[in-house]
Amino acid sequence: MRVVFMGTPQFAVPTLDALVEAGHDILAVVAQPDRPKGRGQRMVSPPTVQRARALGIETRQPKAVRRGPFVEWMQQCGADVAVVVAYGRILVPDVLSAPRHGCINVHASVLPKYRGAAPLNWAIVRGESESGVCTMNMAEGLDTGDVLLTARTPIGPNETAGELHDRLSIMGAQLAVQTLAELDAIDPQPQDHSAHTLAPLIDREMARIDWSQSAQAIHNLVRGFNPWPTAWTKLGGERLKIHATRVTEGSGVPGYVIEAGKRVCVATGSGAVELVRLQLPGKRVQAGRDVVNGGRITEGDMLGEET
Repeated sequence: MRVVFMGTPQFAVPTLDALVEAGHDILAVVAQPDRPKGRGQRMVSPPTVQRARALGIETRQPKAVRRGPFVEWMQQCGADVAVVVAYGRILVPDVLSAPRHGCINVHASVLPKYRGAAPLNWAIVRGESESGVCTMNMAEGLDTGDVLLTARTPIGPNETAGELHDRLSIMGAQLAVQTLAELDAIDPQPQDHSAHTLAPLIDREMARIDWSQSAQAIHNLVRGFNPWPTAWTKLGGERLKIHATRVTEGSGVPGYVIEAGKRVCVATGSGAVELVRLQLPGKRVQAGRDVVNGGRITEGDMLGEET
């Protein structure tokens, strides 16, 4: 098939590779514009654009996708289908209807659950034991189109968003290839819109730990926001990042450090969590016991308090 590939982050790269390997003619890779990155704010191309250049595929990074040259190009390029993976922008009807078979999205959830920008993160934060990927015919609404194929996978009890991201990106690539191969035979299934849940954009404030929550809820938050934006709390007025935790036994005032020796344990609203890997401001990630040995956390400290 003649395919326009629309995707921006690393999550989309395996699908691009899989479509190329399957023999599809990729007319262009469309991604968001380059962004400044790092301390030097050097302009960096998205992962999909970098990969497309390595493969010798044309790239397009339009600033406007609702009108103008890009819409006209989509209508005139002769694509059989557009495959969209985490492109990051809302597509207008003129774009959705431009390819002969329309636009097919690879989404990192089992729809109608977790529509939106961060589905795999919120699945973990909210304690789901299962996730997956699906392909769907794109419609004007937010992830509201008819579902084509679905693949499911368990979420491990300690699995992080980063780990699930890598697994789902491979599953999504395989499902995209299968979808295009079987497209004429697939019977699209409408979603149950009454059962939908949302997965909104994440910001750093969402990753702030509320110690009054249960140990399991805090553990899920830490996993779901690893590697970004990383769960955090306050220690003596400084921001302490929490990269990994473990649910454990214990009780006390929520946020109270009930153990600081070979391990660091903090009381929550129900149970306790061990702080397995921590990061102090300007420091590298450390094991909890190393932070204790450095004298930065002691039994009786209160986490989360502003000073």
